[in-house]
Amino acid sequence: MIAVTGAAGFIGSNIVWRLNQAGRRDLLVVDVHPTAAGNANLEPLKYDRYLTKDAFLAWLVDPENADRLEAVYHMGACSSTTETDAAYLDENNFGYTRTLCLLCLEAGIRFINASSAATYGDGGQGYDDDESRLEELRPLNLYAKSKQDFDLWARAEGVLDEIVCLKYFNVFGPNEWHKGDMRSMVCKGFEQISATGKVRLFKSDRPEYPDGGQQRDFVYVKDAVDMTVWFAAHPGVNGIFNVGSGEAKDWNRLITAIYTASGREPDIEYVPMPDHLKGKYQYHTEARMDKIAAAGYDKPQTLLEDAVADYVLNHLTPNRHLQS
Repeated sequence: MIAVTGAAGFIGSNIVWRLNQAGRRDLLVVDVHPTAAGNANLEPLKYDRYLTKDAFLAWLVDPENADRLEAVYHMGACSSTTETDAAYLDENNFGYTRTLCLLCLEAGIRFINASSAATYGDGGQGYDDDESRLEELRPLNLYAKSKQDFDLWARAEGVLDEIVCLKYFNVFGPNEWHKGDMRSMVCKGFEQISATGKVRLFKSDRPEYPDGGQQRDFVYVKDAVDMTVWFAAHPGVNGIFNVGSGEAKDWNRLITAIYTASGREPDIEYVPMPDHLKGKYQYHTEARMDKIAAAGYDKPQTLLEDAVADYVLNHLTPNRHLQS
């Protein structure tokens, strides 16, 4: 069996979908809800069993159960960058991940964990996925700190050469409706275009960036999942790896791609940066992808415009979740 935590969520449900596409149905899906009923992302997908996150730990303690698992994709976490409860994040994101990691290592189960590019902070230390430089990073929010804490713990415990921690950059794509304000700008922009014909972007308060010219490493979720599942097939490849496109693109290009896919001319309104984001807003992110390439991953990335078109035309326009 293969286990996917956070399976009802964005990247987790995409992993379940990708495994279904590969013919896998022997899946144990894990999330926080009492039952799988009503989980819109999971409902169209195929799996063997659903467990809550606490029930999963209890299940995994049994050696007979652990012997049945070949891999755990640990995508479950509170992913809100505005969460202010430090104790909750420490228990949910760091503590739970540490416990699950130790159980997997003890049982010889492949452990693939979701870290985050948010650990890079404002990018002043670069975006190089070299674990020897982890302590130099300065996360800008408590969510990012909780991910950084696990990465640092794994290095201190000497287990980074036995597990995989993936730093996801700006992932967008189907099955993110439930994320509210944490949805990608493709999803939110499409909704703005559908409702008003106009999209709002933040003005720049840095002279080197024009309005809407702030840059992100946008990566389509289908590409991100391809990279993620690749590690399960390559157990000798371990450590921290970036999951991105390797190319920074600005917001204007992203929004223009949504308009193009929607058959409309761009109409962008630039609004002031909110005070609570000043000093915490990333103006440029760009994943260094040399490490994963050197490890042997060579599948081409989807062009931004093609990825946005696939998302808009095949998922957002028909309001359709991924189907197994």
